[in-house]
Amino acid sequence: MILGDPRSPQANAGGRATLDDIFRRAVARRPDAIALADPPNRKTFTDGSPLRITYAEADHFVTGIAARLRRLGLATDSIVGLQLPNTVEGVLTLLGVLRAGMIAAPLPLLWRRADSITALTRIAAKAVVTASRVGAVDHGNIAMHVAAEIFPIRYVCGFGTKLADGVIPLDDVFSENKAEVLAPVRREANPAAHLGLVTWEMTPAGLVPVARNHIEMIAGGLAVLLEGRLEQNAVILGGCTMSSFAGLALTVLPWLLTGGTLSLHHPFDAAVLSTQLQHDHCTAVVLPGPLVPRLAEAGVLAHPNLQTVLALWRAPERLPVSAAWRHANAGLVDVLAFGETALFGARRGPGGRPAPIPFGPVLAPRGAAGAVLVAELVRTDAGTVALRGPMVPKQIYPPGAERGNEPYLKADPSGLVDTGYTCRLDRDTKAMVVTGPPPGIISVGGYRFGLTELQDLVTRTEDGAVLAALPDALAGHRLAGSAADPDAVQKALAAQGVNPLVADAFRARRKPQAA
Repeated sequence: MILGDPRSPQANAGGRATLDDIFRRAVARRPDAIALADPPNRKTFTDGSPLRITYAEADHFVTGIAARLRRLGLATDSIVGLQLPNTVEGVLTLLGVLRAGMIAAPLPLLWRRADSITALTRIAAKAVVTASRVGAVDHGNIAMHVAAEIFPIRYVCGFGTKLADGVIPLDDVFSENKAEVLAPVRREANPAAHLGLVTWEMTPAGLVPVARNHIEMIAGGLAVLLEGRLEQNAVILGGCTMSSFAGLALTVLPWLLTGGTLSLHHPFDAAVLSTQLQHDHCTAVVLPGPLVPRLAEAGVLAHPNLQTVLALWRAPERLPVSAAWRHANAGLVDVLAFGETALFGARRGPGGRPAPIPFGPVLAPRGAAGAVLVAELVRTDAGTVALRGPMVPKQIYPPGAERGNEPYLKADPSGLVDTGYTCRLDRDTKAMVVTGPPPGIISVGGYRFGLTELQDLVTRTEDGAVLAALPDALAGHRLAGSAADPDAVQKALAAQGVNPLVADAFRARRKPQAA
């Protein structure tokens, strides 16, 4: 599916290689090299023993997953929802969906029935792939309840033991020795201009599906690769979830583009992270920005092979401009993510402080000869950050959404998308300073919520109940609830299938002990 006119210059502005093409090239170049590695503590949060697979094995499994989806009768360009932890299966399934000619729609792990039903209904998803459990939560059972509420969903597939009744198991893909034969997907015009990914943006008006083609996805990965100076065959440790454009652009896309090894970390265990850095000889690590200073001070990042730390700031207004980075070997790249619109990185200089980012073209790598354009920053008349560039989606999705009542992505005729983040111009450095998130939006550990919508939900659950968002140094915000019967409110919210971050805001709190 190409959004807009497939003959337009925009549809043919980038290369013609799809993500599957890039993956196949890596398979041909390094078939016996380790491609993907599971977290060593995998058994503590999901079923199955940790996997370490080569590119040749990964290619075999990707084809097996793609063939299974095709045999189910799913058509080309079907939407497949993915709700999987940071494991090998998560990456393989994403690639399998793309090889099958379908569109992947990753779902955040903390989404339950309410959020998943809202999102997947908007895009008319046809299938869901999940895990039997993530932690103590039975995601297979949740997916079956979601599918029961959404008529277009025909299949729920899953990895793991003790899958809920009705979930189609996929683990046998790993035990099949016979090579699947899969006919290539026939595409009109530029294959890379077809959609490959749908992610989710929370706006003051509600949830917005954001669709990207392969060209836009690859542009996001290139922005990270170039500013991070990641070398061919890099060993990348991914410590951020892969349910957003930023999460994928910092992990899966650089891994594909370098043809290296992706070692997966399920957030978050500092001791396991340190073990992985040492065992896999990682040259780059992807981490939530607020955690980086604490991990560095604790010595977790002190590994001789480590060359680059990619710090993801999902709340760019919270980037500490005064904190200096000091590390014997590794350089620090601050990656600012503006929701699902775009991201860009800025490597810290010799002083170790965040680099100033002027309005106008953003190049990668910054200050280098032959740098390429990754985005353009514009300050709107309303004092907000607007972005355009090769990774910024420009088309409305689903097609025709502008004729309905649901919110949708809006780009002006020049391709500018207003992110809603407020900003100002620093008079001394002439750089952009992000001053706040979009009005009415709060971020809790990377999960964005509309505060008014949450407060209305809580009030409907119990008259007089109140939900507040409090600043938090690590998570951005934390939610705190007050009610006459907080235990009843927590149970009622959980029963409605809301995000546990909201329900747990009403959990019982320990009373301070007397001295």
